[in-house]
Amino acid sequence: MLFPIVIAALCRRGVPAMLCALALAPILHTPVHAQTRELTLAEAQKRALDRSYQLRGQDAAAQAARDLAVAARQLPDPMLKAGVDNIPFNGPDKYSLGRDNMTMRRIGIEQELPGAGKRALRGERYDRMAERTVAERRVAEAAIARDTALAWLDLYYGQQMTDVVDQAVRQADDQVLAQDAAFRGGRSTRGDLLAARSAAAQMRDRAATIHRQRENARDVLARWIGPASDAVASGVPDLTRISHNPDTLPEQLDHHPEVTVLDKSENLARTEARLAAAEARPDWRVEFAYQQRGPGYPDMVSFGVAVPLRWDRRNRQDREVAARVAMAEQAHAEREEALRMHAAEARSQIGDWRSGLARLNRYRTELMPLAQERVEAIAVAYRGGQAPLTDVLSARAAALDTRLQTLQLESETARLWARLNFLFPSNSLPEAR
Repeated sequence: MLFPIVIAALCRRGVPAMLCALALAPILHTPVHAQTRELTLAEAQKRALDRSYQLRGQDAAAQAARDLAVAARQLPDPMLKAGVDNIPFNGPDKYSLGRDNMTMRRIGIEQELPGAGKRALRGERYDRMAERTVAERRVAEAAIARDTALAWLDLYYGQQMTDVVDQAVRQADDQVLAQDAAFRGGRSTRGDLLAARSAAAQMRDRAATIHRQRENARDVLARWIGPASDAVASGVPDLTRISHNPDTLPEQLDHHPEVTVLDKSENLARTEARLAAAEARPDWRVEFAYQQRGPGYPDMVSFGVAVPLRWDRRNRQDREVAARVAMAEQAHAEREEALRMHAAEARSQIGDWRSGLARLNRYRTELMPLAQERVEAIAVAYRGGQAPLTDVLSARAAALDTRLQTLQLESETARLWARLNFLFPSNSLPEAR
């Protein structure tokens, strides 16, 4: 803290303004590093998966379907039946429950007897529901990993862009200090000073926009991993490789999570079609009853069978079976259409990803070095009095644009990488490079 006070005192005692500005600039712009916590992509994804209520809910739904499958395979509960038959309505034994020889107090049991094959299909239907729920969970798992990766990458590149514009702001402020000192010493014009101030103001405005974009990315990431106000995304993965073979990926999407869900939906629909055909066959019911009569009369037992009559099968049961078969065909068609769509989407994303990598290499090896060489060449000309300050400021702005465009292109390429790399939930989490 003593050093800047000494420098300021020297400035007040007549030390040239240019030297004061150069001495104070590093101090004025020394960043204050708050304690930060590094957050890798793998850690962010793990945290998002661990805290997801959606995955917990789907686990519960799958377990519920499995429990229902066990219950559906059992015989229905028997029905206890009780009553009184043939109570006299008039005469000397009116309303008597024991004097008339026809009056009987009855207790019995009734049991419905669906076939074993039908009960097996009822259970299988819930098994198919559980399988579909598990497949839907894998879709959600892949989506959470992918969306978390996209949010993490947005934060990472937001930080990189923020560092670039913050450095540019410091350079612009240093230029203002230098021009102000030169103007006061009679070695520069007021026009150069105003140009430097204008460039610094524009740079601060641009920095504010990029800072806001970074904070927006942090807010989106917090939706997946919880509060992330102190997190610093670090350790970007290798964007030149994905965990699948990009040349054969479009033809190997049978196990794409969303296609798998449609596979399970088709299996469920076909099971329901077979169950509808089985339900068209009536279930028998049997009943056994014990009947007690009044004193002096023998007790009795009864046995009976009940069978539903399918009197309009063509317009009821057959129609339902046909509808279930049609739904199964619909599920198959949706599955095939989704497979085509995902294959086309994968081809497009792979092409864009490869194009982005090629462009990124061109930016790094050609455009950025050329922009920097141009800044240095114009700076030399300016120091030799052969170029105005506005040319220097313009070259610096162009170089900054090139750096930001490089980062933006890398960010877009990284998003394509994430969409391809996290198609499937079983992928191992990426290692940072």
